[in-house]
Amino acid sequence: MHGKTVVITGATSGIGRVAAETLAREGARVVFVARAAAKGRAMLDRLIRANPDAAHDWVEADLSTLAAMKAAGQSLLAKAPRIDVLINNAGAIFDRREVTADGLEMTFAVNHMAYFVITEMLRRALNPGASIVSTASNAHAFARLDFDNLQFTHGYSGFGAYGVSKLCNVLWSGELARRLEGAGVSSNCIHPGAVNTGFGDNAKGLIGALLGLGKRFMLTPAQGADTLIYLASSPDVAGRTGGYWVRRAPAQPSTAARDRESARRLWEVSARLAGIGG
Repeated sequence: MHGKTVVITGATSGIGRVAAETLAREGARVVFVARAAAKGRAMLDRLIRANPDAAHDWVEADLSTLAAMKAAGQSLLAKAPRIDVLINNAGAIFDRREVTADGLEMTFAVNHMAYFVITEMLRRALNPGASIVSTASNAHAFARLDFDNLQFTHGYSGFGAYGVSKLCNVLWSGELARRLEGAGVSSNCIHPGAVNTGFGDNAKGLIGALLGLGKRFMLTPAQGADTLIYLASSPDVAGRTGGYWVRRAPAQPSTAARDRESARRLWEVSARLAGIGG
């Protein structure tokens, strides 16, 4: 990874932090997005300790609104005009339905639209041979995409909205791979496993209780980050694209996640909502 630039969202905790620090130790320059200034400064210090020879940098942004996503994209372009690895990792789960300033359901906005917008903003900066790696989840396998209820205006549940957002990740990652065909840039997504991180700490009620109980049985952040790091750095997967990866191996996602018509339609809806892409 010496001489390479990695851009990563969701880098201040959990598997994102492990991935960012590991890639920095392997020689990469890391530019990341942090929601809070204190966490951003702390993460920058960690990266400098991991690799003091690289000019690491960061952008402060709350990736829940389209304006913030676009502003973050512009700032990332200024700090990383040439990118070798883009890791989309920011995500959350919400026990109650929340709506963003753009009128989007919060889980859909943070977990899917931020991936879409940031990637579209940075596409022109991706070097030949670059890799896009996005964190999805096996939760997608329990979801179905209802284009008439993408924003969960009825029938909301935290786990249901989360599963749909992860289905969006898999569909979008595959569609992105098809649209990048011939450009020399790969797009893959991963299932990290159930990982004991700060994920879901914002949730209360049943979701918070279940996540809290389950953490003692979960993977460590280092275990969860392994496939993410592998796809971002290993020459063994150079040129591999359009895959859903689990434990360093390609796996088959759900039938719904392999529906190309849904993937195409999701792309068009996302582009229209964001006012970008095509």
